[in-house]
Amino acid sequence: MNGLAAYASQDQNSRGRRFAEAPPDYRSEYQRDRDRIVHSAAFRRLEYKTQVFVNHEGDLFRTRLTHSLEVAQIARTVARSLSLNEDLAEAIALAHDLGHTPFGHAGQDALNHCMRPYGGFEHNAQSLRVVDELEDKYAAFRGLNLSFETREGILKHCSLKRARALGDVGQRFIRKQQPGPEAQLANVADEIAYNNHDVDDGLRARLLSIEQLRQVPLFARHHDLVLRTHSGLSPKQERHETIRRMINTLVTDLTEHTRARLARLKPGHPDEVRAMPRPLVGFGDEVQAENLELKRFLREQLYRHHQVYRMTVKAQRVVKDLFGALQADPRLLLPEFFVQAEIAAREQGARGCARVVADYIAGMTDRYAIDEHERLFDPRRLR
Repeated sequence: MNGLAAYASQDQNSRGRRFAEAPPDYRSEYQRDRDRIVHSAAFRRLEYKTQVFVNHEGDLFRTRLTHSLEVAQIARTVARSLSLNEDLAEAIALAHDLGHTPFGHAGQDALNHCMRPYGGFEHNAQSLRVVDELEDKYAAFRGLNLSFETREGILKHCSLKRARALGDVGQRFIRKQQPGPEAQLANVADEIAYNNHDVDDGLRARLLSIEQLRQVPLFARHHDLVLRTHSGLSPKQERHETIRRMINTLVTDLTEHTRARLARLKPGHPDEVRAMPRPLVGFGDEVQAENLELKRFLREQLYRHHQVYRMTVKAQRVVKDLFGALQADPRLLLPEFFVQAEIAAREQGARGCARVVADYIAGMTDRYAIDEHERLFDPRRLR
């Protein structure tokens, strides 16, 4: 791929795939990764997995699919500005939530609680498991057989114990290294999209108000600018104009401060970026502080809002009920999962069976999880 910086990931220098394949004819290796992700069943299911609000609460709220597309858009813009590998940044952004449970972080916390005796559950590790093992439509290999660099970028967090079992992509956690530059970028793009679009959804759901958000310096500064620049705006226009300026400020600051670090440190290879003591891709100090204040506000005022909390408790109850019932009697699983559970139980005991149950639940959409709960626990539902 022409025009890339020396510190960018290059196709010809990729650490390769788990199973060797001939190079693609009319696309790059990372474009092939992106295309396999977009065509995966797990990616399609993101349309019906929640971000903050449960999917059936409204058709206008973000889902994991729309969120992933928004992350990819930010990552591509910044990658192009920094001469990073745009295709790789996009692939990581599109894949980062493939392993997320139904009901967002509420579902993840509940499933992790259930899986604690069996090694726990974390959605980043599950995303890697999806692309390495659970997608099964190719004849020559299990999973999507993605490149090392895409797989590395998907795995943002990992315990040392788990890292030792993951082979190549787990090594950076053991060596205490950074991920590659495109992975660092996708991580920050995720945060920008997540925070600002939760502001948007929170306002539209009337769980947040403009008056509350004016406590947040990043929001207040851009809201003041909108009011000075325009008059007679509708609430929708006022909200959109403010949030788009917030995103632009964060993306601009991220790009400029990252470019300055790259110019100062002059890494000549992606591995030099990995060897740095801290990530190179990031905000400047002032905007970083403002972004942290926005995160703190959302945690206190939106994620712990009474209505969100009530839905969180109900969602966690659904996940825990499903796990308990399916683990106690794996015959309740769909036939193909029951076969997998039997094999896993023979090879790994209760831990193996529990992991198959977790795979089944993690793959559910919000609607399917609610429906499956009714089928298992409502005596009026026979099918």
